[in-house]
Amino acid sequence: MEFKIEKVAELARLSLKTEEKKKLEKDLGAVLDHVKKLDKLDTSKVEPTSHVLDMENVFRADEVKASNAAEKALEHAPHADGRFFKVPKIVQR
Repeated sequence: MEFKIEKVAELARLSLKTEEKKKLEKDLGAVLDHVKKLDKLDTSKVEPTSHVLDMENVFRADEVKASNAAEKALEHAPHADGRFFKVPKIVQR
């Protein structure tokens, strides 16, 4: 696969020095050559997967439990009004 390293650098918004361009062109070329080899493989009998391991989601039953999270959060508030944080007014009319 042919590519212009200057165009790739431009798209990636990279400013490259001459020696960096040469190295990057060589490295990217090697990667693309490897992908080209993989493209030749016959994968018609391989089932598509989303993960390399056979995994399943494990679900638990929803249970309603009592919670005092709001009260705990308000314990640390400098000012509270009932179940709400009280903050200085910042909007002027």
